[in-house]
Amino acid sequence: MDTALIDTTTPSGVPAALRKLYLTRFAFAAVWALLLFATTDTLGPLSAALLVIYPLFDVACAVVDVRSAKANDGPVRHLYLNIALSALTGVGLAVAATSGIPAVLRVWGVWAVTAGLVQLVVGVVRRGLGGQWAMIASGALSTVAGASFFAQAGKDDASLVNLAGYAFLGGVFFLVSALRLRRADRTV
Repeated sequence: MDTALIDTTTPSGVPAALRKLYLTRFAFAAVWALLLFATTDTLGPLSAALLVIYPLFDVACAVVDVRSAKANDGPVRHLYLNIALSALTGVGLAVAATSGIPAVLRVWGVWAVTAGLVQLVVGVVRRGLGGQWAMIASGALSTVAGASFFAQAGKDDASLVNLAGYAFLGGVFFLVSALRLRRADRTV
């Protein structure tokens, strides 16, 4: 890792708080993906609840992130945008779940694109903390995945299985970033 990218004026609490948040997000994504994968055959009450819970968990994580960033004089504007997008997505998924898998894929696809762009920007803004290349890559991949979910909604074999893989991969990116933050924190 290039230590020149690490801003040594950044309060040491920021990497520690992000590391804990990222590890929590990884654990949640892994469990959520397994549960959704087990219920992807149909869009029933359990899978619908899981679909709504995921963006609401994202809201909760973004609120924690905002509090940490504010406490350390970090930028929060993009995090507020993420909170709004994820809250709207939770409502949208609740409505879409009553219409079927294609509607769910369209809502999830739009969210993946917009949230991915926000994640990419936040990762770029935080790149001085170290460990953010995974967040930048995850944001970029999320935009591509979102477009593919939207496209998949128009096919006869539309399925929720790819959402489970998407969430798990996103969790892996959070894990990688948490581990890289730990390494960056030790080199400062």
